[in-house]
Amino acid sequence: MTPGSTRELGTTSVTAEEIKEFAAKYDPQPFHLDEEAAKHSIFGSLCASGWQTAGLAMRLTVDNMLKKTPSKGSPGLESLKWLKPVYPGDQLTLRHTILEQKAMRKRPDTGLVRSRWEMFNQDGAKVLEMEGWGMFGRREPATPAELAQLDAQRAAS
Repeated sequence: MTPGSTRELGTTSVTAEEIKEFAAKYDPQPFHLDEEAAKHSIFGSLCASGWQTAGLAMRLTVDNMLKKTPSKGSPGLESLKWLKPVYPGDQLTLRHTILEQKAMRKRPDTGLVRSRWEMFNQDGAKVLEMEGWGMFGRREPATPAELAQLDAQRAAS
């Protein structure tokens, strides 16, 4: 996991039925549930919940990256942006970029990796962007020098 490295994590799509089913359970707003109501919304037609779009990104991440790594979960996201609506039938491609990596003082066998995920529709328009941290098992525990560097960075900030 080298900072600056970027790769695509796959493509997925969502149907009108999947949009309505998700919305009925988790985000029951009219423009996610009903085509007629959606026509009169700012979106102009039925569209997916942003939470569903984030869930699609997570599924692609798990299937095409996390299953192949010593993932230990995540302490959370720093940002999540829904930039454009996702409509039924949109083909969504996820791109993942490593931004930063560092050791964890309290868990020397675990590293933190900050990433950016960007999801694009079939027209190349960005529909989602999120940044956050993941925790991964390290091949070798952090060295005393790495831990000292962490301490110096914390003291400087």
